[in-house]
Amino acid sequence: TPEPFTPFYQRSLFQSMRALVGPTFEALRKRFDTLPTAVQEEARPLLSQESTILARLRAVTAGTLPAARIRIHGDYHLGQVLYTGGDFVIIDFEGEPVRPLSERRLKRNPLRDVAGMLRSLHYATAAALIDRQNAGLLSDEALPQLTRWATWWQLWVSAQFLRAYLTTLAREAPEGPPLIPARRDQVQVLLDAFLLEKAVYEVGYELSMRPSWVAIPIRGLRAL
Repeated sequence: TPEPFTPFYQRSLFQSMRALVGPTFEALRKRFDTLPTAVQEEARPLLSQESTILARLRAVTAGTLPAARIRIHGDYHLGQVLYTGGDFVIIDFEGEPVRPLSERRLKRNPLRDVAGMLRSLHYATAAALIDRQNAGLLSDEALPQLTRWATWWQLWVSAQFLRAYLTTLAREAPEGPPLIPARRDQVQVLLDAFLLEKAVYEVGYELSMRPSWVAIPIRGLRAL
């Protein structure tokens, strides 16, 4: 059963996001000297933006947000979407494996899954460039031009995905409280917060599990 947003939930949502930002930035500061020089150059300006990020996240507590919380995928990205040749199948609805089960069972707003897919589209381009560069298949001279094309592709596909999602939801919304706000500015508040939360989470994840890729969420977070 969908559950509506309440002022109490909006405050608890911000508190959970703030609890993620602090330890992640502290971990980035502690690991800073171990990162490659190029990654340090990207991370240094980000470290001064912690208060700015928290201020952006705090927007979820300002005013009423007419939205609902439901069961969502919880770990929605390109790797969970399989093309069958004539359709797409979405798999692995157990949520993010590194999070406790009690947290994965919480009802959340579906825009959180949308943010996960949008971040995945950024990863798709950035990881491809990093892998080819590490394999010696991409010269330093070609990187700037290909990066611009990759950014263009990411923004275009992200816009198409978001447009299709919002159009379909408006046409086929289930009965009951609205899943997302009708006002565009309120949708923007929620989506911005979930995108920032996801990118911060990715920084912490990559620092722990895959340091060679930590530049990807750092760039994503700076872009946001």
